Amino acid sequence: MTTHYGPAVHTPAENDGGPPSEAPAPPGHHRPRRSRFGRPWRGRPEDPRWVRPAFLALLTATALLYLYNLDASGWANSFYSAAVQAGSQSWKAFFFGSLDAGNAITVDKPPAALWPMALAVRIFGLSSWSILVPEVLMGVGTVAVVYAAVRRRFSPAAGLIAGAVLALTPVAALMFRFNNPDALLALLMSLACYLVVRALEDGRSKWLVWAGVAIGFAFLAKTLQAFLILPALALVYGVCAPVRLRRRLGQLALATAAIVVSGGWWVAVVELWPASSRPYVGGSQNNSFLELTFGYNGLGRLNGEETGSVGGGGGPGGGGGGQWGETGWDRMFNSEIGGQISWLLPAALILLAAGLLATRRAARTDAVRASFLVWGGSLLTTAAVFSYMAGIFHQYYTVALAPYLAAVVGMGAATLWERRGRIWASLALAAAVTASAAWGYVLLGRTPEYLPWLRMPVLAGGLVAALGLVFAGRLGRRTALAAAGLGLVASLAAPTAYTLSTVREGHSGSIVTAGPSGASMRGGGPGGGGFPGGGNAPGRGQGQGQSQGGPGGGGFPGGGTAPGTGGNNQNGQAPNGQMPNGQSNQNGPAGEGGRMGGAGGGGMGGLLNGAEVGSEAKKLLAADADSYTWVAAAVGSQNAASYQLGTGEPVMAIGGFNGTDPSPTLAQFKEYVADGRIHYFIAGGGTGGGMGGDSGSASRITSWVEATFKEVTVGSATFYDLTAPTD
Repeated sequence: MTTHYGPAVHTPAENDGGPPSEAPAPPGHHRPRRSRFGRPWRGRPEDPRWVRPAFLALLTATALLYLYNLDASGWANSFYSAAVQAGSQSWKAFFFGSLDAGNAITVDKPPAALWPMALAVRIFGLSSWSILVPEVLMGVGTVAVVYAAVRRRFSPAAGLIAGAVLALTPVAALMFRFNNPDALLALLMSLACYLVVRALEDGRSKWLVWAGVAIGFAFLAKTLQAFLILPALALVYGVCAPVRLRRRLGQLALATAAIVVSGGWWVAVVELWPASSRPYVGGSQNNSFLELTFGYNGLGRLNGEETGSVGGGGGPGGGGGGQWGETGWDRMFNSEIGGQISWLLPAALILLAAGLLATRRAARTDAVRASFLVWGGSLLTTAAVFSYMAGIFHQYYTVALAPYLAAVVGMGAATLWERRGRIWASLALAAAVTASAAWGYVLLGRTPEYLPWLRMPVLAGGLVAALGLVFAGRLGRRTALAAAGLGLVASLAAPTAYTLSTVREGHSGSIVTAGPSGASMRGGGPGGGGFPGGGNAPGRGQGQGQSQGGPGGGGFPGGGTAPGTGGNNQNGQAPNGQMPNGQSNQNGPAGEGGRMGGAGGGGMGGLLNGAEVGSEAKKLLAADADSYTWVAAAVGSQNAASYQLGTGEPVMAIGGFNGTDPSPTLAQFKEYVADGRIHYFIAGGGTGGGMGGDSGSASRITSWVEATFKEVTVGSATFYDLTAPTD
């Protein structure tokens, strides 16, 4: 049997950037003419007729799946939604990523992920749809990029498998319907891998430079996480590119320059801009984006020493259990993470090893092997960092793995299918299907009350398919295809069920998870709790998602009650994702279908969720609002965001997300009050500077306000009128 490492029609000339139809035709052969309007539907002339319709059907199905019930999430993460609202009102807030249009403080990330949403809100107005539809489009775009990358060197079927695996990964369905920066990050990192694969085909510098641009903008979405795959990409290109070594090194230098320019221009502007005329850099302790990048959002995520974070910068816990769960090689498979991403991870590892084995004798510049190294290296590098990082780590971070995993599965399946006549290839295919079915059986068993009937069909179907694949080289094509199809269905059935559960429910708050109730139990923190101090993790509706206990049941430092455990918001109101028009989103954090909050939990005094804004509170804050820069100030960004989204007016977030940033200082706050720029102070919320902050500014401001100004009670919420001193 002749071994092929890619479809014969994919010649370097055709992969040079122009469409295949523009390549010279063989002598005596005339390519069929395609109309300008017919080609988008028909696709490449050499493709079977089903290829392009199947690809468009994949994208359409992904879009419909992710759009379904989209507005059930309300504001999703109100922290970012408030920044989107501010960016739609102020171009300065848009550029810096300010939480409010008054430009008091920024979010704790660079602003690139906010820009598409803010532009949509400027065009279509503020709503859940205008905020979240751009995220859905990013998800569809990521599926398209993964399909295109896999399809180039393998087959249309391989691309479709990769795209379907990505679309049906539970954490992907979660985050491509949510407004955290991870959606844009996943899209740009997938695009970077695709462009590196293009560069490896012909050695042209432009593809590598564009890959650097993609990574640079990914840095502006989620800082140093964009650089996790850089070592793998640089090493693969440096070894496998089809040009001389000196040229390879020069091209890598050009790509590095592209990263610096595309990611550094915004950083340079922020660092050079006078601090007195720009918002404070949220998440930093010195009003420096560089400090934020290399501290709280950088090395602190690896070693756990995140000054000003929820954990108080205490560093990792002992015995492999940090403040954010157990670390170790099996972290991606544990009860906290497994149901989010790991369904096909065992199969991907098997297929990656088999793909590299199949191409072991290929030339150094073989593009098929290089594709395995690019996507597989990105998968292994990112998974390794996630497995051992001791700092803040949330389940939804694993969406970064989904495109790499999907590509490896599609490429590996196609490679082994092409070689199914060889016993080792058919055994590897069977092993991958068996691993997926068995692991799906285990993961489904972690939620025994969820679709209990599904476990046995997944396992039995996988084993039957694996048996057929063992003999795939000896069976007729139709029988072999039936076995392969059964194996694909058995492998995807369980994650598809989790994905459908994910899109049926709303997700709100700062920490969200995919799948049904109880699918991601956090139980790795000190004392057995998943959060500092042990105890209860953020809930997912009524009592969902709790951890395995902790000392005294206290979920947070100081013995506080975690969201979802019945704790009360400081204002006595449960957050439920209330929209600006006064209508409540019943699937918000405290709603029956919400994923954060619980029966009345504001989430650590408004740290993880905000507060419900009642009509009386809106009326109070709206009175004479145009006379003030900020209609109110509140400790903690989530608390401030709730009131800002509820009123449509700027609200200052004292202390940033955690309430621990030293902004504003007490002296600055007094100056704002004396100048008549803030109307009310909202009681409660945040942490008051008591969780790792060095300044305690929020605590000092709160104490001064309570001792100086008159208290105003509206419903169950408490305000202080900063224009009415007590004396």
